[in-house]
Amino acid sequence: MPMTGRRLTSLLALVTTTAAGATLLTGCGLLPGATGGSREPVTVMTWAPDQTRATNMPGMPAMAQTFARWVNAQGGIDGHELRVLTCNEQNSAVGAAACARRAVRENAVAVVGSYSQNGRAFMAPLEAAGIPYIGGYGLTEDEFTSPLSYPVNGGQAALLAGHGMQLAETCRRVSLVRPDTLAGDKLPSLLNSGLRKASHRSAVDIPAVEDAAEYSRQAARARERAGAEDGCVTAVLGERTQTFFDSFRRLPGNGGAGDGEGRNGEGENGDPVRISSVLGSVGQPVIDRTGGAHSPFEGAYVTGWYPEATHRSWEPMRKVIREHAFADNRVDPADAGVQTTWIAYTVLKTVVESLDSDRVSSVQITHALDRGARIDTGGLTPPLRWKYEDLLAAPGFPRIVNQAVTFQVVRGGRLVAQRPGFVDVGTAVLTAP
Repeated sequence: MPMTGRRLTSLLALVTTTAAGATLLTGCGLLPGATGGSREPVTVMTWAPDQTRATNMPGMPAMAQTFARWVNAQGGIDGHELRVLTCNEQNSAVGAAACARRAVRENAVAVVGSYSQNGRAFMAPLEAAGIPYIGGYGLTEDEFTSPLSYPVNGGQAALLAGHGMQLAETCRRVSLVRPDTLAGDKLPSLLNSGLRKASHRSAVDIPAVEDAAEYSRQAARARERAGAEDGCVTAVLGERTQTFFDSFRRLPGNGGAGDGEGRNGEGENGDPVRISSVLGSVGQPVIDRTGGAHSPFEGAYVTGWYPEATHRSWEPMRKVIREHAFADNRVDPADAGVQTTWIAYTVLKTVVESLDSDRVSSVQITHALDRGARIDTGGLTPPLRWKYEDLLAAPGFPRIVNQAVTFQVVRGGRLVAQRPGFVDVGTAVLTAP
Protein backbone atom coordinates (compact mmCIF):
# COMPACT_ATOMS: atom_id res chain seq x y z
CA MET A 1 0.00 0.00 0.00
CA PRO A 2 1.50 3.43 -0.85
CA MET A 3 2.75 5.38 2.14
CA THR A 4 0.89 8.64 2.74
CA GLY A 5 2.64 11.82 3.80
CA ARG A 6 1.13 11.61 7.30
CA ARG A 7 2.31 7.99 7.81
CA LEU A 8 5.79 8.87 6.54
CA THR A 9 5.97 11.80 8.92
CA SER A 10 4.91 9.57 11.85
CA LEU A 11 7.48 6.93 10.96
CA LEU A 12 10.27 9.48 10.72
CA ALA A 13 9.27 10.90 14.10
CA LEU A 14 9.40 7.42 15.67
CA VAL A 15 12.85 6.71 14.19
CA THR A 16 14.14 10.09 15.33
CA THR A 17 12.79 9.59 18.85
CA THR A 18 14.30 6.09 19.08
CA ALA A 19 17.68 7.34 17.89
CA ALA A 20 17.60 10.22 20.33
CA GLY A 21 16.79 7.83 23.14
CA ALA A 22 19.74 5.65 22.20
CA THR A 23 22.00 8.70 22.19
CA LEU A 24 20.79 9.67 25.65
CA LEU A 25 21.49 6.17 26.99
CA THR A 26 24.99 6.24 25.55
CA GLY A 27 25.60 9.68 26.99
CA CYS A 28 24.37 8.68 30.42
CA GLY A 29 27.20 6.31 31.21
CA LEU A 30 27.03 2.98 29.43
CA LEU A 31 30.15 1.11 30.47
CA PRO A 32 32.88 0.36 27.94
CA GLY A 33 32.19 -3.10 26.56
CA ALA A 34 28.62 -3.24 27.86
CA THR A 35 26.28 -5.06 25.50
CA GLY A 36 23.05 -3.16 25.94
CA GLY A 37 22.83 -1.01 29.02
CA SER A 38 19.83 -2.90 30.45
CA ARG A 39 21.78 -4.20 33.45
CA GLU A 40 21.43 -2.28 36.68
CA PRO A 41 24.46 -1.09 38.69
CA VAL A 42 25.62 -3.20 41.63
CA THR A 43 26.10 -1.12 44.79
CA VAL A 44 28.26 -2.41 47.65
CA MET A 45 30.01 -0.91 50.67
CA THR A 46 33.49 -1.25 52.15
CA TRP A 47 34.29 0.20 55.56
CA ALA A 48 37.38 0.46 57.76
CA PRO A 49 38.69 2.72 60.52
CA ASP A 50 40.81 5.70 59.50
CA GLN A 51 42.64 8.41 61.48
CA THR A 52 41.87 6.83 64.86
CA ARG A 53 44.18 6.21 67.82
CA ALA A 54 44.05 2.43 67.37
CA THR A 55 44.40 0.27 64.23
CA ASN A 56 43.63 2.05 60.95
CA MET A 57 43.00 0.34 57.61
CA PRO A 58 42.59 3.07 54.96
CA GLY A 59 43.96 0.75 52.28
CA MET A 60 40.82 -1.41 52.33
CA PRO A 61 38.32 1.21 51.05
CA ALA A 62 41.03 2.51 48.70
CA MET A 63 41.54 -0.99 47.26
CA ALA A 64 37.76 -1.34 46.83
CA GLN A 65 37.66 1.88 44.79
CA THR A 66 40.66 0.71 42.74
CA PHE A 67 38.92 -2.60 42.01
CA ALA A 68 35.79 -0.73 40.89
CA ARG A 69 37.79 1.48 38.51
CA TRP A 70 39.38 -1.63 37.03
CA VAL A 71 36.22 -3.66 36.46
CA ASN A 72 34.23 -0.66 35.22
CA ALA A 73 36.94 0.08 32.67
CA GLN A 74 36.41 -3.48 31.41
CA GLY A 75 32.65 -3.08 31.06
CA GLY A 76 31.67 -3.76 34.66
CA ILE A 77 30.94 -7.09 36.30
CA ASP A 78 29.00 -9.02 33.67
CA GLY A 79 27.76 -5.68 32.33
CA HIS A 80 26.88 -4.23 35.75
CA GLU A 81 28.58 -1.01 36.81
CA LEU A 82 30.18 -1.58 40.23
CA ARG A 83 29.44 1.27 42.63
CA VAL A 84 31.49 1.25 45.84
CA LEU A 85 30.39 3.19 48.91
CA THR A 86 33.06 3.72 51.58
CA CYS A 87 32.64 4.49 55.27
CA ASN A 88 34.94 5.33 58.19
CA GLU A 89 34.12 2.78 60.88
CA GLN A 90 36.09 4.88 63.45
CA ASN A 91 37.07 1.84 65.56
CA SER A 92 33.86 2.22 67.52
CA ALA A 93 30.57 0.39 67.89
CA VAL A 94 28.72 3.61 67.10
CA GLY A 95 30.75 4.08 63.91
CA ALA A 96 30.30 0.47 62.81
CA ALA A 97 26.54 0.60 63.34
CA ALA A 98 26.33 3.89 61.44
CA CYS A 99 28.19 2.40 58.47
CA ALA A 100 25.89 -0.63 58.46
CA ARG A 101 22.75 1.53 58.59
CA ARG A 102 24.08 3.60 55.69
CA ALA A 103 24.64 0.42 53.68
CA VAL A 104 20.98 -0.49 54.30
CA ARG A 105 19.76 3.01 53.49
CA GLU A 106 21.66 3.17 50.20
CA ASN A 107 20.51 -0.28 49.08
CA ALA A 108 23.92 -1.99 49.07
CA VAL A 109 23.63 -5.62 48.00
CA ALA A 110 26.71 -6.62 50.05
CA VAL A 111 29.38 -5.30 52.38
CA VAL A 112 32.72 -6.44 50.96
CA GLY A 113 36.29 -6.58 52.27
CA SER A 114 35.84 -4.53 55.44
CA TYR A 115 37.56 -4.17 58.84
CA SER A 116 35.87 -3.80 62.21
CA GLN A 117 36.29 -5.05 65.75
CA ASN A 118 32.61 -4.33 66.43
CA GLY A 119 30.87 -7.30 64.91
CA ARG A 120 27.79 -7.21 67.07
CA ALA A 121 27.18 -3.56 66.19
CA PHE A 122 27.32 -4.01 62.42
CA MET A 123 25.98 -7.54 61.90
CA ALA A 124 22.56 -6.89 63.45
CA PRO A 125 21.57 -4.15 60.94
CA LEU A 126 22.95 -6.18 58.04
CA GLU A 127 21.10 -9.32 59.11
CA ALA A 128 17.83 -7.41 59.51
CA ALA A 129 18.19 -6.15 55.93
CA GLY A 130 19.47 -9.45 54.51
CA ILE A 131 22.78 -7.96 53.35
CA PRO A 132 25.70 -10.44 53.15
CA TYR A 133 29.09 -9.59 54.66
CA ILE A 134 31.75 -10.94 52.29
CA GLY A 135 35.39 -11.23 53.22
CA GLY A 136 35.65 -9.21 56.39
CA TYR A 137 39.07 -8.99 58.00
CA GLY A 138 38.18 -11.75 60.46
CA LEU A 139 38.49 -10.05 63.85
CA THR A 140 35.21 -10.90 65.56
CA GLU A 141 33.19 -13.97 66.43
CA ASP A 142 30.18 -12.49 64.63
CA GLU A 143 32.03 -12.82 61.32
CA PHE A 144 32.27 -16.56 61.95
CA THR A 145 28.81 -17.15 63.41
CA SER A 146 26.37 -15.06 61.36
CA PRO A 147 24.68 -17.00 58.52
CA LEU A 148 25.12 -13.89 56.36
CA SER A 149 28.90 -13.72 56.82
CA TYR A 150 31.20 -15.30 54.22
CA PRO A 151 34.80 -15.09 55.51
CA VAL A 152 37.66 -15.59 53.07
CA ASN A 153 40.25 -16.40 55.74
CA GLY A 154 40.29 -18.10 59.11
CA GLY A 155 40.47 -14.78 60.97
CA GLN A 156 42.39 -14.23 64.15
CA ALA A 157 41.47 -17.76 65.21
CA ALA A 158 43.46 -19.36 62.41
CA LEU A 159 46.35 -16.91 62.79
CA LEU A 160 46.77 -17.48 66.52
CA ALA A 161 46.35 -21.26 66.36
CA GLY A 162 48.78 -21.36 63.45
CA HIS A 163 51.20 -19.07 65.23
CA GLY A 164 51.26 -21.44 68.18
CA MET A 165 52.16 -24.25 65.79
CA GLN A 166 54.89 -22.12 64.21
CA LEU A 167 56.41 -21.14 67.57
CA ALA A 168 56.18 -24.67 68.98
CA GLU A 169 58.95 -25.74 66.62
CA THR A 170 61.48 -23.33 68.18
CA CYS A 171 60.29 -21.69 71.40
CA ARG A 172 60.61 -23.27 74.81
CA ARG A 173 58.45 -20.63 76.50
CA VAL A 174 56.21 -17.98 74.98
CA SER A 175 54.87 -14.65 76.26
CA LEU A 176 51.78 -13.27 74.50
CA VAL A 177 51.03 -9.54 74.65
CA ARG A 178 47.54 -8.87 73.34
CA PRO A 179 44.73 -6.26 73.59
CA ASP A 180 42.78 -6.08 76.82
CA THR A 181 39.50 -6.30 74.90
CA LEU A 182 36.74 -8.86 74.37
CA ALA A 183 38.30 -9.88 71.06
CA GLY A 184 41.74 -10.04 72.71
CA ASP A 185 40.45 -12.33 75.46
CA LYS A 186 40.01 -15.11 72.87
CA LEU A 187 43.62 -15.05 71.69
CA PRO A 188 45.49 -16.92 74.49
CA SER A 189 43.43 -20.11 74.20
CA LEU A 190 43.89 -20.18 70.44
CA LEU A 191 47.67 -19.68 70.68
CA ASN A 192 47.86 -22.35 73.36
CA SER A 193 45.93 -24.79 71.20
CA GLY A 194 48.61 -24.44 68.53
CA LEU A 195 51.42 -24.73 71.08
CA ARG A 196 49.90 -27.93 72.45
CA LYS A 197 50.30 -29.56 69.05
CA ALA A 198 53.94 -29.97 70.12
CA SER A 199 53.13 -30.66 73.80
CA HIS A 200 54.28 -27.18 74.86
CA ARG A 201 53.27 -25.42 78.01
CA SER A 202 50.78 -22.58 77.74
CA ALA A 203 51.89 -19.05 76.86
CA VAL A 204 52.06 -16.35 79.51
CA ASP A 205 49.08 -14.05 78.92
CA ILE A 206 49.88 -10.32 79.16
CA PRO A 207 46.89 -8.06 78.42
CA ALA A 208 47.69 -4.47 77.39
CA VAL A 209 45.78 -1.31 76.56
CA GLU A 210 45.27 -1.32 72.81
CA ASP A 211 46.09 2.35 72.17
CA ALA A 212 48.88 2.95 74.72
CA ALA A 213 51.74 5.32 73.88
CA GLU A 214 54.37 2.91 75.26
CA TYR A 215 54.59 -0.61 76.71
CA SER A 216 57.73 -0.69 78.86
CA ARG A 217 56.08 -2.54 81.76
CA GLN A 218 54.48 -5.19 79.54
CA ALA A 219 57.71 -5.56 77.52
CA ALA A 220 59.80 -6.18 80.64
CA ARG A 221 57.32 -8.75 81.95
CA ALA A 222 57.11 -10.48 78.56
CA ARG A 223 60.89 -10.82 78.29
CA GLU A 224 61.25 -12.02 81.87
CA ARG A 225 58.52 -14.66 81.56
CA ALA A 226 59.74 -15.90 78.16
CA GLY A 227 62.99 -16.86 79.86
CA ALA A 228 66.60 -16.81 78.77
CA GLU A 229 66.64 -20.16 76.98
CA ASP A 230 64.85 -20.29 73.61
CA GLY A 231 62.22 -17.84 74.80
CA CYS A 232 59.81 -16.08 72.43
CA VAL A 233 57.83 -12.87 72.84
CA THR A 234 54.83 -12.47 70.55
CA ALA A 235 52.71 -9.33 70.35
CA VAL A 236 49.34 -9.07 68.60
CA LEU A 237 48.32 -5.43 69.06
CA GLY A 238 47.42 -4.30 65.56
CA GLU A 239 49.06 -0.98 64.71
CA ARG A 240 50.41 -0.71 68.27
CA THR A 241 52.56 -3.81 67.81
CA GLN A 242 55.31 -1.55 66.46
CA THR A 243 54.99 0.62 69.57
CA PHE A 244 55.31 -2.45 71.78
CA PHE A 245 58.49 -3.67 70.08
CA ASP A 246 59.96 -0.16 70.26
CA SER A 247 59.51 -0.42 74.03
CA PHE A 248 60.85 -3.98 74.00
CA ARG A 249 64.13 -3.17 72.23
CA ARG A 250 64.75 -0.25 74.59
CA LEU A 251 64.82 -2.56 77.61
CA PRO A 252 68.24 -2.64 79.31
CA GLY A 253 70.42 -5.27 77.65
CA ASN A 254 68.49 -5.54 74.38
CA GLY A 255 70.87 -3.38 72.37
CA GLY A 256 68.50 -2.19 69.65
CA ALA A 257 67.65 -3.98 66.44
CA GLY A 258 67.97 -7.67 65.72
CA ASP A 259 70.99 -9.27 64.12
CA GLY A 260 69.24 -11.09 61.32
CA GLU A 261 69.09 -14.45 63.05
CA GLY A 262 66.11 -13.76 65.26
CA ARG A 263 68.20 -12.40 68.15
CA ASN A 264 65.92 -9.44 68.61
CA GLY A 265 66.44 -9.15 72.33
CA GLU A 266 68.49 -10.83 75.03
CA GLY A 267 67.39 -12.65 78.10
CA GLU A 268 69.02 -12.30 81.48
CA ASN A 269 71.88 -14.64 80.56
CA GLY A 270 72.53 -13.15 77.14
CA ASP A 271 70.66 -15.91 75.30
CA PRO A 272 68.42 -14.85 72.38
CA VAL A 273 64.76 -14.00 72.79
CA ARG A 274 62.99 -14.31 69.46
CA ILE A 275 60.11 -11.97 68.67
CA SER A 276 57.08 -12.87 66.60
CA SER A 277 53.62 -11.76 65.56
CA VAL A 278 50.86 -12.35 63.03
CA LEU A 279 50.04 -10.67 59.76
CA GLY A 280 48.04 -7.50 60.34
CA SER A 281 50.07 -6.68 63.44
CA VAL A 282 53.37 -7.04 61.59
CA GLY A 283 53.57 -6.88 57.81
CA GLN A 284 55.90 -5.69 55.09
CA PRO A 285 54.80 -2.02 55.35
CA VAL A 286 55.69 -1.98 59.06
CA ILE A 287 59.04 -3.65 58.41
CA ASP A 288 59.83 -1.10 55.70
CA ARG A 289 58.89 1.83 57.96
CA THR A 290 61.09 0.57 60.79
CA GLY A 291 64.32 0.10 58.87
CA GLY A 292 63.97 -2.88 56.54
CA ALA A 293 66.95 -5.18 57.09
CA HIS A 294 67.86 -3.09 60.16
CA SER A 295 64.34 -3.25 61.55
CA PRO A 296 63.75 -4.63 65.05
CA PHE A 297 61.62 -7.24 63.28
CA GLU A 298 64.57 -8.79 61.46
CA GLY A 299 64.45 -12.52 62.15
CA ALA A 300 60.90 -12.41 63.53
CA TYR A 301 58.42 -15.20 62.89
CA VAL A 302 55.13 -14.10 61.33
CA THR A 303 52.02 -16.18 60.62
CA GLY A 304 49.85 -15.04 57.71
CA TRP A 305 46.71 -16.09 55.86
CA TYR A 306 48.09 -15.73 52.37
CA PRO A 307 51.32 -16.28 50.41
CA GLU A 308 54.13 -13.76 50.91
CA ALA A 309 53.61 -10.47 49.08
CA THR A 310 56.25 -11.27 46.44
CA HIS A 311 54.53 -14.51 45.44
CA ARG A 312 53.53 -14.71 41.77
CA SER A 313 49.87 -15.28 42.72
CA TRP A 314 49.61 -11.58 43.64
CA GLU A 315 50.64 -10.34 40.18
CA PRO A 316 47.05 -9.75 38.90
CA MET A 317 46.36 -7.56 41.95
CA ARG A 318 49.66 -5.71 41.57
CA LYS A 319 48.86 -5.01 37.91
CA VAL A 320 45.46 -3.55 38.81
CA ILE A 321 47.05 -1.37 41.49
CA ARG A 322 49.71 -0.11 39.08
CA GLU A 323 47.15 0.79 36.44
CA HIS A 324 44.15 1.98 38.48
CA ALA A 325 45.26 3.16 41.95
CA PHE A 326 46.66 6.38 40.47
CA ALA A 327 49.61 6.61 42.88
CA ASP A 328 47.31 6.30 45.91
CA ASN A 329 49.85 5.32 48.57
CA ARG A 330 47.12 3.86 50.76
CA VAL A 331 46.93 0.90 48.37
CA ASP A 332 49.98 -1.13 49.39
CA PRO A 333 49.98 -4.59 47.78
CA ALA A 334 51.89 -5.97 50.80
CA ASP A 335 49.19 -4.85 53.25
CA ALA A 336 47.00 -7.65 54.64
CA GLY A 337 43.91 -5.44 54.52
CA VAL A 338 44.46 -4.61 50.87
CA GLN A 339 45.04 -8.29 50.10
CA THR A 340 41.88 -9.37 51.94
CA THR A 341 39.85 -6.74 50.07
CA TRP A 342 41.16 -7.97 46.71
CA ILE A 343 40.14 -11.55 47.56
CA ALA A 344 36.72 -10.44 48.86
CA TYR A 345 35.98 -8.52 45.64
CA THR A 346 37.16 -11.54 43.65
CA VAL A 347 34.40 -13.48 45.42
CA LEU A 348 31.84 -10.78 44.61
CA LYS A 349 32.88 -10.66 40.94
CA THR A 350 32.67 -14.43 40.54
CA VAL A 351 29.24 -14.63 42.16
CA VAL A 352 27.73 -11.74 40.17
CA GLU A 353 29.05 -13.27 36.93
CA SER A 354 27.49 -16.62 37.86
CA LEU A 355 24.04 -15.02 38.25
CA ASP A 356 23.80 -13.72 34.66
CA SER A 357 20.97 -11.42 35.72
CA ASP A 358 19.98 -7.90 34.68
CA ARG A 359 19.35 -7.01 38.30
CA VAL A 360 21.46 -8.28 41.22
CA SER A 361 20.01 -8.36 44.73
CA SER A 362 21.40 -9.26 48.13
CA VAL A 363 19.09 -12.30 48.17
CA GLN A 364 20.52 -13.58 44.88
CA ILE A 365 24.09 -13.20 46.14
CA THR A 366 23.31 -14.95 49.42
CA HIS A 367 21.53 -17.84 47.68
CA ALA A 368 24.41 -18.30 45.23
CA LEU A 369 26.93 -18.48 48.07
CA ASP A 370 24.76 -20.80 50.16
CA ARG A 371 24.16 -23.11 47.18
CA GLY A 372 27.90 -23.64 46.86
CA ALA A 373 29.39 -21.12 44.45
CA ARG A 374 33.05 -22.18 44.26
CA ILE A 375 35.60 -19.38 44.16
CA ASP A 376 39.04 -19.80 42.64
CA THR A 377 41.33 -17.08 44.02
CA GLY A 378 44.28 -17.96 41.82
CA GLY A 379 46.27 -19.65 44.57
CA LEU A 380 45.90 -16.88 47.15
CA THR A 381 43.73 -19.20 49.24
CA PRO A 382 42.49 -22.74 48.83
CA PRO A 383 39.27 -22.77 46.74
CA LEU A 384 36.49 -21.12 48.73
CA ARG A 385 32.97 -22.46 49.16
CA TRP A 386 30.39 -21.94 51.91
CA LYS A 387 28.12 -24.97 51.70
CA TYR A 388 27.25 -26.57 55.02
CA GLU A 389 29.72 -29.41 54.55
CA ASP A 390 32.55 -26.92 53.93
CA LEU A 391 32.21 -25.21 57.33
CA LEU A 392 34.80 -26.08 59.98
CA ALA A 393 32.13 -25.88 62.71
CA ALA A 394 34.67 -24.93 65.40
CA PRO A 395 33.20 -23.66 68.69
CA GLY A 396 32.85 -19.89 68.36
CA PHE A 397 33.99 -19.96 64.72
CA PRO A 398 31.60 -22.30 62.87
CA ARG A 399 31.75 -20.49 59.50
CA ILE A 400 35.48 -20.86 58.90
CA VAL A 401 35.91 -22.46 55.48
CA ASN A 402 39.55 -21.47 54.91
CA GLN A 403 41.61 -23.11 57.64
CA ALA A 404 44.97 -22.51 55.97
CA VAL A 405 47.79 -20.21 57.08
CA THR A 406 51.34 -19.56 55.93
CA PHE A 407 54.53 -19.54 58.02
CA GLN A 408 56.82 -16.63 57.21
CA VAL A 409 60.00 -15.09 58.60
CA VAL A 410 61.70 -11.70 58.16
CA ARG A 411 65.02 -12.09 56.34
CA GLY A 412 66.99 -9.21 54.88
CA GLY A 413 64.10 -6.89 55.63
CA ARG A 414 61.60 -8.96 53.61
CA LEU A 415 58.83 -11.31 54.66
CA VAL A 416 59.63 -14.62 53.00
CA ALA A 417 58.22 -18.12 53.31
CA GLN A 418 59.62 -20.06 56.25
CA ARG A 419 57.81 -23.11 54.89
CA PRO A 420 56.38 -23.35 51.35
CA GLY A 421 52.65 -23.64 50.81
CA PHE A 422 49.73 -23.61 53.20
CA VAL A 423 49.55 -25.15 56.68
CA ASP A 424 46.19 -26.59 57.79
CA VAL A 425 45.30 -25.37 61.30
CA GLY A 426 41.77 -26.73 61.41
CA THR A 427 42.48 -29.25 64.16
CA ALA A 428 44.16 -26.64 66.38
CA VAL A 429 41.17 -24.29 66.01
CA LEU A 430 38.72 -27.10 66.70
CA THR A 431 40.47 -28.12 69.91
CA ALA A 432 40.80 -24.60 71.34
CA PRO A 433 38.79 -24.25 74.59
